[in-house]
Amino acid sequence: MSVIRRGAPLFVQALGLVIVTLVAAQLISIAVIFTLPPPPPEFYRAAEIIKALKTGEPVQPRDGRLLVIKQRASLGVSSGPDSPKRADFKAGIGRAIDVPTDRIELQIDNGPRFFVRRNPVTPPKPQDDGPKGERGGPREPFAREPGERGAGAAPGGRSQGRDEPLIFGDFKLGVRQSDGHWLVVEPKPTFRFDSWQQRVLLILILSVIAVTPLAWLFARRLAQPITAFADAAERLGKDPRTPPLSLSGSAEVAAAASAFNMMQERLRRYVEDRTAMVGAIAHDLRTPLTRLKFRIEAVPDDIRPKMAADIDQMEAMIAATLGFVRDTNRPAERTKLELSSLLESVIDEAAETGGDASVDRVEKTVIQGDPVALKRLVANLVENALKYGGAARGRVFAEPGMAIIEVDDDGPGVPPAELERVFEPFYRGEPSRNRETGGIGLGLAVVRSLARAHGGDVVLINRPGGGLRASVRLPA
Repeated sequence: MSVIRRGAPLFVQALGLVIVTLVAAQLISIAVIFTLPPPPPEFYRAAEIIKALKTGEPVQPRDGRLLVIKQRASLGVSSGPDSPKRADFKAGIGRAIDVPTDRIELQIDNGPRFFVRRNPVTPPKPQDDGPKGERGGPREPFAREPGERGAGAAPGGRSQGRDEPLIFGDFKLGVRQSDGHWLVVEPKPTFRFDSWQQRVLLILILSVIAVTPLAWLFARRLAQPITAFADAAERLGKDPRTPPLSLSGSAEVAAAASAFNMMQERLRRYVEDRTAMVGAIAHDLRTPLTRLKFRIEAVPDDIRPKMAADIDQMEAMIAATLGFVRDTNRPAERTKLELSSLLESVIDEAAETGGDASVDRVEKTVIQGDPVALKRLVANLVENALKYGGAARGRVFAEPGMAIIEVDDDGPGVPPAELERVFEPFYRGEPSRNRETGGIGLGLAVVRSLARAHGGDVVLINRPGGGLRASVRLPA
């Protein structure tokens, strides 16, 4: 009896995983944002830019990346009309290097802001809105940095004040030369993460670490039923009487497992019903055949031997069919089996009865199989090789994931068109497989049935040097 435990529907589990993932990622992001201090910006002072333009040498700012000087044929697309602060910043640069403002271009890639810091301020008066900047426009006063004193500071801590224009962020400031080329100052590009990029990366890493165990558990829970279905289908292909599938999981998985078990039960009943029907027919045919044996005593002597031979052949076919049905209905007992020992025992038995049987090559190969069924498989191959080919040479070896049993004979082989038909029950080809040589025609059919019941198969190959090779492949 199958045991199927139903859980939450699969779409509910997937929805829960998505919600938990999003919540966990957002909580980690909030924790990082509120825990870590804000990233410091990169400042570039007007004095540092002017120094780079005047000297033509790189300048290392105190709060930013290295400012480098480059000669370029063009500066690129203009940034549009100048804002008051941008125009003021450009005018200050122009006056410092004695260049008209219309020959200066400032490009801002990521929207940096301009402001002016008064250096130093000691201390500002509450009612003082601050003096005007030295270039006219309104200024935004900033407190001085610790330990910093500005030029022109008066004794006793009083200062006349000095405005220091600043800019932060990536920029390109170009000065057009007389030959049309541009002298460009910009922060040196570096392959590195900015502070905000490092924080985004940290949030991503922490989110992945937090969510991975949940995703792994869900993926494992989702994959387990699929793996179980694959294993059950493999077992069903080998033996219809395999135990039913037992699964626990979502409602969809439980429904699929229940349908699979019902299909398996129907297939098992179908196979058993057909096998039982064939066995019953074969058994019931014995009665009229027995009556025919008595009645042929009254027929003329010239036709009596032929009729008796036909009846004997029919009885042999019925006996073989009953034996096949009996073996098919026998419960299979799968154990670990060493194939080389099995082949050697069958070959030795054939050699003791006078057959030309030998073992060419054996490798220790272990499989999980039914010893009785596999012995019958090998015995049928050896018997066919001796009966139709005059000799039997067997070998066992292993390939990745497979165990191979091969039996060669020295017979005429089989026409290529009949290499598959000889596996049909009661089929006999010409000229070797005929009435005079004996046999019913179930030997190779039984071999293929047993090989496929173990998850393998058998093929016949005409060897280039003559003779036939039967090759059985079984899962190792």
